[in-house]
Amino acid sequence: MKFGRRIFLGYFVLVGMATLWFLYGVADQLRPSIRQSSEEALVDTANLLAELVAMEVRLHGQIDARLNTSAFSVALNRYQYRPLNARIWTLDKTKPRFTIYVTDQNGIVVLHTDPSQLGIDYSQWNDVRLTLKGEYGARTTQLKAGDEFSTAMYVAAPIYHRGDIVGSLTVSQPNASLQPFIDLARQQIWQQGTIILLAALVLGALLSFWLTRSIRKLSSYVDEVSAGRRPALPKIHERELAHLADSMEAMRESLEGRRYVEEYIHTLTHELKSPLAAIRGAAELLQEPAMDDDRRSRFLNNILGEALRCTVLIERLLALAEVEKRNELRSAERLSLQSLVDAEIEAKSSRIHLKHLQLRLHLPDGDCYAKGERFLVAQAVSNLLDNAIDFSPEHAGVEVTIDRSTSDDMCRISIVNGGGVIPDFAAQRIFERFYSLPRAESDRKSSGLGLSFVKEIAELHDGRIDISSDLTTRTVRAELYLPRWHN
Repeated sequence: MKFGRRIFLGYFVLVGMATLWFLYGVADQLRPSIRQSSEEALVDTANLLAELVAMEVRLHGQIDARLNTSAFSVALNRYQYRPLNARIWTLDKTKPRFTIYVTDQNGIVVLHTDPSQLGIDYSQWNDVRLTLKGEYGARTTQLKAGDEFSTAMYVAAPIYHRGDIVGSLTVSQPNASLQPFIDLARQQIWQQGTIILLAALVLGALLSFWLTRSIRKLSSYVDEVSAGRRPALPKIHERELAHLADSMEAMRESLEGRRYVEEYIHTLTHELKSPLAAIRGAAELLQEPAMDDDRRSRFLNNILGEALRCTVLIERLLALAEVEKRNELRSAERLSLQSLVDAEIEAKSSRIHLKHLQLRLHLPDGDCYAKGERFLVAQAVSNLLDNAIDFSPEHAGVEVTIDRSTSDDMCRISIVNGGGVIPDFAAQRIFERFYSLPRAESDRKSSGLGLSFVKEIAELHDGRIDISSDLTTRTVRAELYLPRWHN
């Protein structure tokens, strides 16, 4: 599993479990909390009504059946049939739900909202028993046996006369009347909890993306390096990861530099052996005293030619090394490929004329403007034209075409020359440093750095170079792709 997914799942599980634990805890506390609040209201109500009954007791001297004809009894009867029109949250309350009864000091019911209960002994109930003893009296009782949802809360208050407890008044409320509020509160809690979980899901995804963004950049960078490319070091804002990236870049440069030097020393010494041996041999022959002027001139020309070959090899090697160590363009600009190619063709006009070549430039879509460094692109085009001229026989044709690539947003410079095809054994090696094929007319090889130089320039510009052969027409096509310039 990817690191980002692990972070996301770990975060979401942690937040989800914490949220669910909190929501279950709140939901479990809803019922006792609401009942406690209701019990507190029942205490106030019972004590208020007990004071009203106490006023009736002061008139009659005691609690007895005459309480059923008192003003309190009349008000209690009217309360039971009083229409209510209360909107509580989203619920409507239309009728009273209190049950009220009064007992004497022996626990006998003398007043009840249910007349059938008059005269019954309630002294065994905790609300009455404890209240008559001067303690807090309350109980919860099931109205239907075995039905836990049919419970009702009973809260009693003492009735005082001349400082003595002469009876009790109990107010009862069925818990079923509280259940709609409990259910509604639970529904809102779970709705809010769902929103919190969804928000946590989105936040977790963003957090996971943010935490792994820099790691993904480093991973892509390492993949590019492993593939042999030279990517630019990604910009990372996290201090620790930025330090790691700098260390990786330093390590890459150190390893590449060591390998680069080893390869170049090996290849350079190999390539210089031949011209140095030729120079040494010609110099030794020149030491002979009896050498005519023609032979001396020929050997001197050989020395000059091989020295020039060494110079060209070193200069191209230095230019290639300078491009290979770069990771990005320094001064990209808008390049007119037509004017650039025209300038390179003009610079090579004498060589073209000496071989009597027919060089034609085609612009089927008009001029194409590329993004790049003028000097490097000119060097790439120059190398491709040199190859086309060198490998073309006399009086042959060279076709140069500038157009737009149909497969991607690129400008394409296509150079086609005759004179044979690239052998199969060389097709996979033509971009290797110091690998070169002999020219058809002179049988001599070049430095083998031209196409390698072109390939490095193309990749530095985020482009590419393709070389292909056509067996039917016996031609070679070189295609240089460069990114188009956009305003």
